[in-house]
Parts: sequence; C-alpha cells; structure tokens
Amino acid sequence: MKVVLLQDVKSIGKKDQIVNVSDGYARNFLFPRKLAKEATVGAVNDVKIKESAKAHHKQEEINTATEVKNKINDKIITLKAKAGKEGKLFGAVTSKDVAAELEKQFGVKIDKKKIVMDDIKLFGSYICNVKVYPEITAKITVKVEE
Repeated sequence: MKVVLLQDVKSIGKKDQIVNVSDGYARNFLFPRKLAKEATVGAVNDVKIKESAKAHHKQEEINTATEVKNKINDKIITLKAKAGKEGKLFGAVTSKDVAAELEKQFGVKIDKKKIVMDDIKLFGSYICNVKVYPEITAKITVKVEE
C-alpha cells in the first residue's frame, strides 16, 4: 500500500515522502498514530506542490546569495584603527568590525560568523572569505590603516 508520511518514521522515510508499506503496518500502526495517510491522487499532488515550492524557494535563496557575492566579491574594505608602538593595534580588528563595515559601505547584512578570518592585530591588507551561502563564497580584502 502506498502512503504519504506525515512525520519522519524511522527506517521508513522522511516527512512528505511517498513510500510503499504493507497493508497491516499502515492500518494498524501508521494510520492510528497519524504518522501517514493513504496516497490518494490529492495527497500525491499536495506532496508534488510542496516539493516544487521548496525547490523554488531554494533557487530564490541561491539567486539572492549570488547577487550578494557579485556585489562584494574582490572589494576592498578600509578600516581605521589606533595603534601603539611598532604598529601593533590596540585590541584587534574582528569579523564583527568587518561585518559592520560591509553593511555600511555596500548595504549588505552579513552575519559575523560567516566571515572567515583571523583577528587582525597589525596594519596591512588581509584577504578574508565571506560564506554567503553554502558553496557560495566571496573574497574581500580588508585594509587596516591608522
């Protein structure tokens, strides 16, 4: 019997998946616990519509991430910092500072956790990676001046 799973069922499948199970298992276990419903034409169409909507939303997210990447890729961000003797900074330039400067200069809000860099403690230029989306990464140059 074909059923549409309403929840994840261990060793059977994930939610909104159409699976084939024995009649007794479906009637005695899955249906009473509301873990599945019979795979009628309407239920199958609902599953297909949900899958296409999910794919569409994912594609929109990828397109947005690509636009953000193109906007900030290979850009130079200049940060001002105070320093003591020998060019060492008071404190450090962190990913939080870089994220704030990205938002200020380009209007792109990026979480500080998605900026891959070490804390900068000296003046100079440094290359940082920004993970905009899984498998979509932009490279930016952070220039620290006095």
